[in-house]
Amino acid sequence: MSGNPPLIVQDLTFRYRDREAPSIRELSLELAAGQVLLVAGASGCGKTTLARCINGLIPRSYKGELTGRILLDGQETAGWPLARISERIGTVLQDPERQILGSRVVNEVAFGLENLALPRREILERVERAMDHLGIGHLRDRETFSLSGGEKQKVALAGVLAMRPSILLLDEPLASLDPVSALETLRLVRQLVDEGMAVIMIEHRVEDVLKIRPDQALFLQEGQVRYFGRVDGLQAAVDYRQVKLPASMIIARAASDPPPPSAAPRPRPAGGPGEPLVAFEGVRFAYPNGPDVLHDVDLRIQRGDVIAVLGANGAGKTTLVKHAIGLHKPTAGRVLVGGRDTRELSVAQIAGTLGYVFQSPSHMLFAPTVREELSFGPANLGHPPAEIEKEVHEALEIVNLAGLEEDPPLALSFGQQKRVSIAAILAMRSKILVMDEPTAGQDYWNYMSFMDSILEIPGFSAVLFITHDVDMAVVYANRVLLVDGGRIAADGRPEAILSDTGLLTRCRLVPTSLLQANLDRLPRTGRFLRAEALAHV
Repeated sequence: MSGNPPLIVQDLTFRYRDREAPSIRELSLELAAGQVLLVAGASGCGKTTLARCINGLIPRSYKGELTGRILLDGQETAGWPLARISERIGTVLQDPERQILGSRVVNEVAFGLENLALPRREILERVERAMDHLGIGHLRDRETFSLSGGEKQKVALAGVLAMRPSILLLDEPLASLDPVSALETLRLVRQLVDEGMAVIMIEHRVEDVLKIRPDQALFLQEGQVRYFGRVDGLQAAVDYRQVKLPASMIIARAASDPPPPSAAPRPRPAGGPGEPLVAFEGVRFAYPNGPDVLHDVDLRIQRGDVIAVLGANGAGKTTLVKHAIGLHKPTAGRVLVGGRDTRELSVAQIAGTLGYVFQSPSHMLFAPTVREELSFGPANLGHPPAEIEKEVHEALEIVNLAGLEEDPPLALSFGQQKRVSIAAILAMRSKILVMDEPTAGQDYWNYMSFMDSILEIPGFSAVLFITHDVDMAVVYANRVLLVDGGRIAADGRPEAILSDTGLLTRCRLVPTSLLQANLDRLPRTGRFLRAEALAHV
């Protein structure tokens, strides 16, 4: 190993061939061995483009105009094949669906090592060690398609760690992880750094990353460097409305600003007695030849509910919700939508009542343009052309993507793809909106903005979102479901459920600084508020 830093980026500019403006401009940075670099910024600011340049996907897979230099251990990589770069830089993508190739977990973790033609004994040793590091040894022989999003994220990371790269590049590694798994991953990253690895962590969950004391921070805005330096200078350099900082920092900054127009959108009143919109009655479910995933679930979704579904990776949250939209049919019991058994309804029929945003945008997006993507659902539901145009326009405004109507959805950043998938469901005007991890890949301003707008839309009878972001439940939910081991562990008001620390620990949830700040002030406020509002309590 030379005495040069593992990574040097000099005056890097890149423009995708189908874009008019560069995605990153004159970007420079240096990363030493044994350092963590936190990269933050709004969705679409150039973070993923920077990652693609560093790991060689640009310009080898993503074409365009590239200027500047990237050096690994003092050597310029412009003429290197992708395989050579991949031996030095291990990358975990935002969307693990686009990274996992193996049909079984052990095959996936071994994939890169097999391509290096390592001896079988060494491959197995590295695979077992990587899985043990991440606590996923029990998943060894599972089929990858049956894993939860968070479990897939861990498998993708294990495959990279098994390669033992000198630089680890993590693009939103915490996005699909439950809070305890996120902390475990961060501790592992800190351990790897302390052992000499260099790590680049692109992450919107800045508050979580700060817990492992990153050595440097890079803040991007519209493709340019707005701040690069020590982490303790980041707070003053960023807009607290765009980057999610610890609640104490936001409260301190917001106190000197005018109070927000509305302290918090007041939750809709929970529904009373009457026929539920959706009902689960004694629902059990098992995948073919597998154990039960859901156990005797009884649940009623009422008009006016804004429900946050929380729980550990693999707890059964997504499986539960997929029963409501008809993608799964119960092994025992029944699910009723509008009083009708889902066994009697097609998925298309249910879509008129429940609109579902998948966890992974790659499971939804297919059309050549954003406009066509958003028009597809309403057209299939028989909406008139003039109404479809209005629905598409309003949905794009809500998710802050107006102006990208003619862009290919899959060419956008992951966060933007996620917002396109949300807009596609909004355009359908279903009565119940169901979102799986809506904040994945989203910067603080964007997800607060579209959640505010969604809850103001009068057409929704109920909203349900699966999330690992406890703060989403704090700010927006009027009802919280905790799922643990395929069972409903708790169901009630956020102020009651989220104040039970023992229950949260059992469900692998970690109290956030915003939750704690709200609990401290609850006797005065009587309800949960966002940090900007707490600054004026």
